Amino acid sequence: MGNGVNWLLVIGGIICVIIELALGALTGLDLALVGGSLTVGGAIGLLTGSANVGLLAAAVLALIYFVVFRSWLKSKLTVRDQASNVDAVLGKSGVVTKRIAPRDAGLVKIGAEEWRAELAQGDETAREVGATITVISVEGVTFKVR
Repeated sequence: MGNGVNWLLVIGGIICVIIELALGALTGLDLALVGGSLTVGGAIGLLTGSANVGLLAAAVLALIYFVVFRSWLKSKLTVRDQASNVDAVLGKSGVVTKRIAPRDAGLVKIGAEEWRAELAQGDETAREVGATITVISVEGVTFKVR
């Protein structure tokens, strides 16, 4: 009977891993890792010839996964939203490096990069070199600033 329980653990673990692979990590790898715990626990039970050792090993491995590794793994798999392209510069402040006038484009430095800039529509006050600006919008490769 002992080896039968261990074989059930091994087979059940492999089935869990196969289901996880079929779902495409939809369960967040929990099913695959618990399946791995069952498989390893069953294999340990088969090596020792004891169903109790197999069940205990599977339970301990699954518990270790849930207590120790699950939150760490979830944090590594979580996709974080990060602004890119236009979204990354909207609202950012910069410094004028070449004068910007109502109908005359200039240059602004935002972070380590210099960009072409024009005054936003409705803004008629020129910005001199060294003035602080804020990016309002982007048109092509030109920032509209205030």
